[in-house]
Amino acid sequence: MTKLPTGWIEKPLAKIVRLGSGGTPQAKNPAYYGGDIPWAIIGDLCDGPVSVTQNTITQLGLDRSSAKVVPADTILLGMYGSIGKLGIASMPMATNQAIATMQVGDELEFRYLFYYLLSQRSRLDREGKGATQRNISQTILRPWPVRFPVDLVEQQRIIGILEDHFSRLDAADAYIDSARRRAENLDSQLLVTQLAVLGTQEVRFGELLSTGLSNGKSVPTQDGGFPVLRLTALRDGRIDLTERKDGAWTAADAARFMVRRGDFLIARGNGSRRLVGRGGLVRDAPDAVAFPDTLIRARPDLGRIDPEFLALVWNAPMIRRQIEAAAKTTAGIYKVNQKDLAEIRVPLPSLADQTRVARAVQESRDALSRLAVEVDRVNYRSLALRRSVLIAAFSGRLTSQSIYARDIGDLISV
Repeated sequence: MTKLPTGWIEKPLAKIVRLGSGGTPQAKNPAYYGGDIPWAIIGDLCDGPVSVTQNTITQLGLDRSSAKVVPADTILLGMYGSIGKLGIASMPMATNQAIATMQVGDELEFRYLFYYLLSQRSRLDREGKGATQRNISQTILRPWPVRFPVDLVEQQRIIGILEDHFSRLDAADAYIDSARRRAENLDSQLLVTQLAVLGTQEVRFGELLSTGLSNGKSVPTQDGGFPVLRLTALRDGRIDLTERKDGAWTAADAARFMVRRGDFLIARGNGSRRLVGRGGLVRDAPDAVAFPDTLIRARPDLGRIDPEFLALVWNAPMIRRQIEAAAKTTAGIYKVNQKDLAEIRVPLPSLADQTRVARAVQESRDALSRLAVEVDRVNYRSLALRRSVLIAAFSGRLTSQSIYARDIGDLISV
């Protein structure tokens, strides 16, 4: 760590807070739950005030467990799984054992400790141990060094500047999130808007194919065997030809299941109704590869339907509603068959209009993709600024006129 600023000291966490943790009443006893005592778990921690908890317990549940009620303004810190996740109790509440509770003494403003621990999250996370779930314990927390100015007024000044900077960042993040949502809404309306101005007829999907629908084949994995696509090859309306495995069959065995450019592959089943029947177009000329039993192959009649138009319309709401209504569930898996798919009604403008619509929608989606990349860049910059502000705050370098205020303002103008 850097040298302490003048007027600052460093103490172990356990010397400046009352450190504790909670407990869990016996889960199978209904008399312990549903009472009027808020009971926080890590999922309730939101890196801010905790005013509502998913669960409550009764006085009996509190008395017969190691759970304890802590007062408002207690700092809550996740120790299991989401290490370093934070909250501030907005009211008296109990917690489970996965949360460390910290009641702050007279030396420290509780909000100062909250922001300080936020700055320590990555370091705390590195202390986690465990194979399936990484955890820390109070043994790690007790000696954890906390740096702070002795003067409470200076602590309050730092809190005020931090909250001013973070409120600006929150406003920038909200603006960017709103832009992302508007872009997503625009994307969902693009095709609908294009089709609304055209004359279309509804045609059975089975009538738009050059050959009948065809199921793939289930093939065990075998190193060095003939390649077959995986279901995960189906991505965002296209087929990723790199998503494959070696199968226990020969090229002769796979001959009837070969994939070619322009094929449209449809998911036969999925645990989610939202994903069953999704389709993807083979846009590139593939090397020798077959399709599996988890996919159904459709070969569009190029005299009736443009494959790029099919790829757009198939995953749109007007088709999805029909597929989801037709899907049947067996053992938790939603499935569609060839007969179901052949009966799907496809809105069909002229071939020339199909090509024009596909091109216009794709150009708009390309622009939206570029916007999404920019939004991700701005979000990353926002996170970096938050980290920088925290580092500056706890090294004594943060002022209200710092460069961060200008950087935060720049986010909104991107």
